[in-house]
Amino acid sequence: MYYRKKSLEEVPLEDTAIWSCPTEGCKGWIRDNFAFENQPTCHLCHTPMVSGTRMLPLIDNTNKDMKALKKGTMIS
Repeated sequence: MYYRKKSLEEVPLEDTAIWSCPTEGCKGWIRDNFAFENQPTCHLCHTPMVSGTRMLPLIDNTNKDMKALKKGTMIS
């Protein structure tokens, strides 16, 4: 059978601020503009994360200030 090769469009990469887990063996990380806290904790091992940068594909976050959002509804 003949399969036509599709020309793949290159995804633009950008140096992105992230939070990563410092624990050895843990691969948890999150983009800074998707974090809800100023200093997030790892969702895998619950360790405080450290800031850094990575070359990642550009993703537009329409909700610009995630840290200002309320984290839930109070139940009385």
